[in-house]
Amino acid sequence: MTFLKPVIESGLHSRCEALQTEFFSDRALIIAANRGAVTFERTKDGLLQPQRGEGGLVTALTGLCRHTDATWVSCAQTEADAAYRSGKVTMANGIDIDVHFLSPKASAYEGYYSVIANPLLWFLQHSMWDVPRAPVINRSTWEAWKDGYVVINKLFAEAISEQVCATQRATQSSTLVMLQDYHLYLAARFLRQNLQPCERPTTSHFIHIPWPGPEYWRILPPEMRQAILDGLCAVDLLGFQTREDGLNFIRTCESHLPRARVKYREGKIWYQNHTTHVRGFPISIDVESLRQLSKSQEVAEQRSEIQRFIGDRQLILRIDRIEPSKNIVRGFLAFEEMLNLYPEHRGRVKLLALLVPSRMAVDEYREYLDDIMATAGRVNAEYGNSEWEPVRVLVGENYPRAVAALQFYDVLLVNAIADGMNLVAKEGPIVNRRHGTLVLSERTGVYQQLAPGALVISPCDVYNTGRALHRALNMSFNERRERAEWMRSLIEREDITFWLCRQLQTITELDL
Repeated sequence: MTFLKPVIESGLHSRCEALQTEFFSDRALIIAANRGAVTFERTKDGLLQPQRGEGGLVTALTGLCRHTDATWVSCAQTEADAAYRSGKVTMANGIDIDVHFLSPKASAYEGYYSVIANPLLWFLQHSMWDVPRAPVINRSTWEAWKDGYVVINKLFAEAISEQVCATQRATQSSTLVMLQDYHLYLAARFLRQNLQPCERPTTSHFIHIPWPGPEYWRILPPEMRQAILDGLCAVDLLGFQTREDGLNFIRTCESHLPRARVKYREGKIWYQNHTTHVRGFPISIDVESLRQLSKSQEVAEQRSEIQRFIGDRQLILRIDRIEPSKNIVRGFLAFEEMLNLYPEHRGRVKLLALLVPSRMAVDEYREYLDDIMATAGRVNAEYGNSEWEPVRVLVGENYPRAVAALQFYDVLLVNAIADGMNLVAKEGPIVNRRHGTLVLSERTGVYQQLAPGALVISPCDVYNTGRALHRALNMSFNERRERAEWMRSLIEREDITFWLCRQLQTITELDL
């Protein structure tokens, strides 16, 4: 097959840098997220020592801070965070950022985070609830909503409004407020209520997880559902991972938000004398940082271990959080189906699953880990022998090991039931050395971008996923290379900086 090469615009990143400089020439920046840009720990001698937050999102958003005065508002994650409270921190890249930690009551944070955000909203937005049985929204759920989620969203709004007003008094400049994810759905409405007499800032909100259609939102009681939609319709620019997620949000407002007027073609919602613009901004990775890490000594040490494990066999790799939406059990069943359909692979291929513990305090997650280990054990007992272990499961958070494994896969399996994006599918093509093939679920956000270069499967279809694994293992070198190079080229162009600058460009074009 033939792929059209993505157009690599010369000077794209330099133009993005110029856009950021111009955009923030007369604007301050406030970022609000559940977790901060740094986390503090107390050293043995009692000093508060900051550690940079993980992930490309921190890299991208703190990168903006070189252009303007910036504040990051978040909830304290450690006792040291709460003790620090607020102040200026110099990041590893030399950029200064003001951090402001909120310290809500432990009971309020528990309700906000561990009852409403996770699992209620997370499971809903990933279409994971077994609706005949769960969720059960009882008095405890309502207490967590009113005394936790609502309260902490108000705390965020109060802290942001204080910062906005202080900036206006000190510099007369305007402010961009960038809200992040499903923890802060109510914050924008509370912010608008708190700001008088200060000038209202431009507000954006990016949602990192999927947004299902209006039918599934009926799981929530009307009061909760309408409060969420009301809060999100108080922002100026609402960003989703995909165009489909944005359309689902507009459909949800049309169905469940009284007096909201929608325009699908223009991506607009008119509500309470305010226009919210809805757009898709697929998030991506920090390509250069990933490549630098892939060349590091710690990755090299892990690489030797991975090579010993593979030997002269082919490798099917998956890297996931231990999360029901990642569909790990069906991935193992698809591998088993392949061994049944195509016995020639027995003894010649290994499946390596690198799994990161996630939310182990939640019953559904602990039970899912049990299912994962039981399924892997059964496949190994059925097909393995003293010389060949078909499935190897390694549990633990070890990013250098994951990067090392990504360099050697022949097939990368990403078969999630629902995923906002799935950045592993973007990391793989950047560092892989074998022109490995991506087997990709159509229910991932990354499907929107990488489908032409991948073998696309339906996540519940174990039979055809097994066939896709077989096809990937037997694909010609030229086709593998062409697919891998196409994906790598696209990811290099549409990296984390591109994601951020598209948002700033949209704000500029809409004159928000």
